[in-house]
Amino acid sequence: MSSLCIESMMNAMAEMFHEFEWRGLVANATEGARELIAREKVAAYAGFDPTASSLHVGHLLPIVALKRLQRFGHSPIAVIGGGTGMIGDPSGKTVERTLLAAQDVQANVDAVRAQLSRLLEKHAEGPAVRFVDNADWLTKMTAMEFLRDVGKSFTVNYLLAKESVDRRLGHEEGISFTEFSYSLLQAYDFLVLHDRFKCTLQLGGSDQWGNIVAGCDLIRKLRGKHAHGIVMPLLMTASGVKFGKSETGTVWLDPARTSPFHFYQFWLNTDDRDVAAYLKYFTFRSQAEIGELEQAVKLRPEQREAQRALAREVTEMVHGADHVARVEKATTVLFGGPLAQASVDDILMVFDDAPSITIKAAVLEAGIPVAEVAVKTGLAVSKAEAGRLIKQGGLYVNDQRYKDDRGSLTFADAIGRSVIVLRKGPRERRIVKIQE
Repeated sequence: MSSLCIESMMNAMAEMFHEFEWRGLVANATEGARELIAREKVAAYAGFDPTASSLHVGHLLPIVALKRLQRFGHSPIAVIGGGTGMIGDPSGKTVERTLLAAQDVQANVDAVRAQLSRLLEKHAEGPAVRFVDNADWLTKMTAMEFLRDVGKSFTVNYLLAKESVDRRLGHEEGISFTEFSYSLLQAYDFLVLHDRFKCTLQLGGSDQWGNIVAGCDLIRKLRGKHAHGIVMPLLMTASGVKFGKSETGTVWLDPARTSPFHFYQFWLNTDDRDVAAYLKYFTFRSQAEIGELEQAVKLRPEQREAQRALAREVTEMVHGADHVARVEKATTVLFGGPLAQASVDDILMVFDDAPSITIKAAVLEAGIPVAEVAVKTGLAVSKAEAGRLIKQGGLYVNDQRYKDDRGSLTFADAIGRSVIVLRKGPRERRIVKIQE
């Protein structure tokens, strides 16, 4: 290889750390991490403990970071914590985790493995992703082997100084020996990956700093080699709320737990103060493109161009382009046009979290008083209250103000002969499903 080619390759690898920096992805890094990835192609890993049957939006940060590394020619490793998931990471927790049953951990491992495979292998550019489960080595290690080979390398004083341990010692519940040992298990993961795949770099959130450094120390002590870590910031919104929460709770990557519509809406509702940072963290748009969208936020905030770009790109990455098209079509129809023109599927998708009741088709055929339906759906506590609501112009049927307090709902009100949407005020909706 010519010296010119070598220099070009070195410059490209050096650009990777710069890429992480301008995107705000480096909260901390071990000494020499920048030089390592500028000098050679490395194997790098991030771990995902299967604490639930789905990953959530907070996991996208390390997932996208692995994809960035891959695009710069580094080899990504995704570690599913089938072993560490049996214990639970105390980092960021003030109370002891509830231990999951072995069969539940395995079910979560299978689900998380499928999600990671789809996300990391989709549109992959660069070396193939390696997927491993740390249960393959942790569950085969005896207590004596763990104490001799790993425990001997760390002092109690060293572990007590870890932020995740120190925080728990200040609470009455304290910390169990089980969770106290978690840092050593993660350190051993790094050693195994170093031995098997020459892995020399670990990625994680800033709450993982102590665990990552422990792994670097173990490799240095037992193998005489240098390993490194880069930790990314723990995300908080501009309003001080932990990133990844919506009004209805955690935003999951599994469409059965958070629908593609609500997933898209989560990103679309990003605060103007946060959207530029999220574009840097979660998309592959260039610095210039993000700069233009930042300007759009300042000059035309009402158009939400940056939020739409963010919502489109992240939703496509997680759920696919077809879902983006469907969600945007439904959004246009449902919030910008007559609800009666929307499809039944789109209505059920958009309002999947709204309370619903079922009415038999024969009842609707004969007609059912709208006040009675308002009570059945919980929009009013009595027919008298429902009547007052209608007289005051506060009840809507398929987003059209209902004016007759003595009126009845019939099939003429049913969209696609299948569903009726009742609304009180700007947001409180109920879905009436028609059973043939």
